[in-house]
Amino acid sequence: MFLYARMRKPLFLFFALLFGAAHAAGERPNVVLIYADDLGTGDVGCFGSIGLKTPNIDRLAKDGLKLTDAHASAATCTPSRYSLLTGEYAWRKKGTGILPGDASLIIEPGRFTLPSLFQKAGYTTGVVGKWHLGLGAGPIDWNTEVKPGPMEIGFTESFIMAATGDRVPSVYLDGHKVRGLDPADPLLVSYKEKIGTEPTGKENPELLTMRSTQGHNQTLHNGIGRIGYMAGGKAARWKDEDLGDEFTKQAVGFLERSKDKPFFLYYAAHEPHVPRRPHPRFEGKSGLGLRGDAILALDWSTGEILNALDRLGLAEKTIVIFSSDNGAVVDDGYADEAVAKMGDHKPSGPWRGGKYSLFEGGTRVPTLVRWPGRVKPGESGALVCQIDFIASFAALLGESVPAGAAPDSQNVMPALLGESRDGRAELVEQGWRLTLREGPWKFIPPGKGPARSAGTDVETGNLPEPQLFDLSTDPGETKNVAAEHPERAASMQGRLDALQAKHPR
Repeated sequence: MFLYARMRKPLFLFFALLFGAAHAAGERPNVVLIYADDLGTGDVGCFGSIGLKTPNIDRLAKDGLKLTDAHASAATCTPSRYSLLTGEYAWRKKGTGILPGDASLIIEPGRFTLPSLFQKAGYTTGVVGKWHLGLGAGPIDWNTEVKPGPMEIGFTESFIMAATGDRVPSVYLDGHKVRGLDPADPLLVSYKEKIGTEPTGKENPELLTMRSTQGHNQTLHNGIGRIGYMAGGKAARWKDEDLGDEFTKQAVGFLERSKDKPFFLYYAAHEPHVPRRPHPRFEGKSGLGLRGDAILALDWSTGEILNALDRLGLAEKTIVIFSSDNGAVVDDGYADEAVAKMGDHKPSGPWRGGKYSLFEGGTRVPTLVRWPGRVKPGESGALVCQIDFIASFAALLGESVPAGAAPDSQNVMPALLGESRDGRAELVEQGWRLTLREGPWKFIPPGKGPARSAGTDVETGNLPEPQLFDLSTDPGETKNVAAEHPERAASMQGRLDALQAKHPR
């Protein structure tokens, strides 16, 4: 009896843990991640948008959790996407800045990633939309199989654009091949020199239907100047007005094909990234110019995905996460009336800065989580980051993360599900340089650089002196209190230095 009494508590804990692990491993919800491009908190209705209505995105808020202190890991796209899929801060690895359209794949094939985690757990995995993480392992021949790519890092299916709408090549890649390519008209791409005899935006500005305000004056396709040069492949080139419809069609098709087993869909929308040329049915409908119209198109795509889940009877079995790769930018290189027609609309909402910025508007992004029956509708101020998706979903699925993989990812699943108000204790945010969040405190180290990002008019946050903000009383980062709290500023500088020294690559 004495021995039994001594063993009863450990046995109880053992079986409780065993049951908990089995329960977690038995949960296999589908997961859909809708990832907007350059969308600010103030662009979404449920986050207080002025002038824009987003009823489909707002459905997620009505039925799920609104996270008000959720972040991308960086204030620009490529590093945020890298961190999202690898669980590693992008600044730890060289070559993870904004990539050209002919860059090599920056995620090593075979590496443990978010999609490979789901594959390991028995999921079908798909990516649709903007990629911008590189393709191949050297000079790319776009007329043969283009790999390695998404399917070499964990995706079962892939339908993507190589980079962005304003960078060549302006074609879709279906799996490893350019879709619709005519072998008699090979596709050539160069970011070094002009190729072919087609007009460019610089040489023939009279052919532009959307004037460039900065760069974007090389290849001229569909009346729009692009970054980089492209020749041939004319039958394969996309029409900008159809991008959103085509990506949405492909996403819904993936859901229909995958409905009978667990799936993970990474839907990387292009909206509202430049060039903004939404389908004509959206043009002029927002009253905020083409940027606002593009956000209406994004909202429509979100609604189509949600409607498909309803139609297939999958809504109750599916976690839907909506977020963005970085904060908002209005003028990002094209004269599309986004600035002139903005009116009282505030794309970053209450946050200072936006895309490219060191301020909160650079990485704090609208984030929603819906899982009917599990996530209670509400709002949470927990500090969370997309870099944590790997560790969080590994915990939910009862899967292990290999040693050394996803080194910066933390399990914040209780916060994502609204079961805890506690998220991360600290977060490194990447803009012009690295900044640090510790609870409500935000520290920006001193450094050189312009006060505003060239051509965009976004505040960079660059100052020669340290900046410290208490976001609990000053969410707009209007009062630098570094001089009033020198010990905290010094402590956060030291902590930031220590984090940068950890896991060097």
